[in-house]
Amino acid sequence: MLLRNDTALVTGAAQGIGQAIARAIGDEGARVLGVDREFDLSQPGIAKKLSEHAIQTLETVSIFVHAASPPRSEAQTALKVTEAQWREMLEVNLNAGFIIAQALGNHMRDRKIRGRMLFVTSLHAESPRNLPHYSASKAGQTMVMKELARALGPSGIRVNAIAPGAIPGAGFKGSPGLVDRIALKRVGKPADIAPMAVAILSEKYGAYMTGASVIIDGGISLYNWLEASS
Repeated sequence: MLLRNDTALVTGAAQGIGQAIARAIGDEGARVLGVDREFDLSQPGIAKKLSEHAIQTLETVSIFVHAASPPRSEAQTALKVTEAQWREMLEVNLNAGFIIAQALGNHMRDRKIRGRMLFVTSLHAESPRNLPHYSASKAGQTMVMKELARALGPSGIRVNAIAPGAIPGAGFKGSPGLVDRIALKRVGKPADIAPMAVAILSEKYGAYMTGASVIIDGGISLYNWLEASS
């Protein structure tokens, strides 16, 4: 088993990509604390409490996966998203992710744990999505990942990201004709993402990998999304 003897905190573990990763990590031998809305990461102080809870429950934490993200609607465009929606998205995706990672990074370093962290970002960390709160939070996560990788690397702690493409869920359904602009001619499933997450988190396959963002998108980014499909 690739993750035998590991202990993992996974946010957003009740559904979708977070759930698939939590299950895959567990299947590879890790003891997993999967959390979702019982810890409302949009509220002040909850991210810190979750970090403390994870350490208390697992005793040591060697893996952290941040997959939590609020539901979103295609109607939440740049001119229509509300301040409350903007704040919630950035609080959960960016602020909570950093606060938890910082706390667990110090925990791993102080206990000399060769830990690993993984942020679930998006293609829209690099490309506008007409969901500004979502895109901005994912771009921020990417830079937080790189900063943490630089700071924690000397302690043997690796920090990376995966950037999924079109994976229905959390309010995303996909527009008509979307499949025509995906090289593999299908939308993705959470089960398409989890194996890469396990590989990156494992020492067998990911031992020399940190500060990287891996795209898993079926080839959609090979296309100009504004082109009419052929």
